[in-house]
Amino acid sequence: MQDTHDLAAFRQGIRDFVRQRLPDDLRQTVRRGQQPTRDQLVAWHDVLAGEGLLVPHWPETWGGRGWNVQQQMVFDEEMALGDAPELNAVTFDMIGPLLIRHADPAQQQRFLPAIASGHQWWCQGYSEPNAGSDLARLATRAERDGDDYVVNGSKIWTSYAQYADWMFTLVRTDREAKPQSGISFLLIDMTSPGITVRPIVGIHGWTVFNEVFLDNVRVPVAQRVGEENQGWTLAKSLLEFERLKLARIGENKRRMARAREAGLTRSHLGRRVADEPWFRERFAALEARLIALEANAARFVARQAAGERLGAEVSMLKLRGSRLIQLWEELIVDALGPEAWPLADDWLLGTGAAAPRDALAGTASSRRFLGRGYTIAGGSSEIQHNILAKQVLGL
Repeated sequence: MQDTHDLAAFRQGIRDFVRQRLPDDLRQTVRRGQQPTRDQLVAWHDVLAGEGLLVPHWPETWGGRGWNVQQQMVFDEEMALGDAPELNAVTFDMIGPLLIRHADPAQQQRFLPAIASGHQWWCQGYSEPNAGSDLARLATRAERDGDDYVVNGSKIWTSYAQYADWMFTLVRTDREAKPQSGISFLLIDMTSPGITVRPIVGIHGWTVFNEVFLDNVRVPVAQRVGEENQGWTLAKSLLEFERLKLARIGENKRRMARAREAGLTRSHLGRRVADEPWFRERFAALEARLIALEANAARFVARQAAGERLGAEVSMLKLRGSRLIQLWEELIVDALGPEAWPLADDWLLGTGAAAPRDALAGTASSRRFLGRGYTIAGGSSEIQHNILAKQVLGL
């Protein structure tokens, strides 16, 4: 574990950097709960890459700083508290580390410098219309044709595919084998002929997810990572890179700050919402849960720092962290009252004046709706419960 004093200085350095270097337009976009544009994100990537802070958890060989998990979690937390956008975990935390560990030298040279620059974006082609939580039932097939695979099928809930340059995906290369045994791991250029991306506009108004259709898409065999039919092993390895971060400590603290602001700036019948017993009770309960979550995450970080391999029990971090985000968002909406209504500008309140729409209230409902996805994406809460029950408790 890193010395406490050194870690405090490290935290302050990251805090100062975000305060001084984060573009103000992007800061305000995130603070208002709006969706950043690709241009805004690329500009921020350039700032981070210029300081070696875009992939600091990567080895120095590939443009990183070799940070440990503890440093990376502090970095993520200070980014969130400073109103910086979440970085593309699929690109920087998933495919990048997987290529470092499993790709051949030619693949590493081709992709890792481009990813580390912040200008090459990736999406994850896993879920399908009939293979979400039960991913091993995926049906997208890849048939060998000389030096290429010909891929046919579709993927769904593909986050930010509308921006992606490349997709890493699981495909079925042996339809006679057991479900997990006939899957391969391919890297697909999103500009390839035969690929169609269809955005899915969510109830929150954001376009996060997409459908991706693959119609006779030719993918060179050289873009397969690992051996044919060994993709399931790579998929499980990839999940190790995101487990600890799914506690989302920083994102929860950002929402706690918003809830506090809502309580302190809104009144009901002449009394601050923050002084209402119902608000105080719910805020205190959620803060206690966040403290417990952070302590539990620290325990897992310490175990990993000691060289211990983390098992299925780390699923509890994702289970608790994602649900806590939803509870904070619900508290914010309740504290804002009618101001949080999606059409509050068109409604007249008892005073006869239109509801005020500041940065907090303007997107409160959309943020709440967006938060509904946290207990689904990355493995639904039901799946996390099953993992803990079977693999940890032996039920």
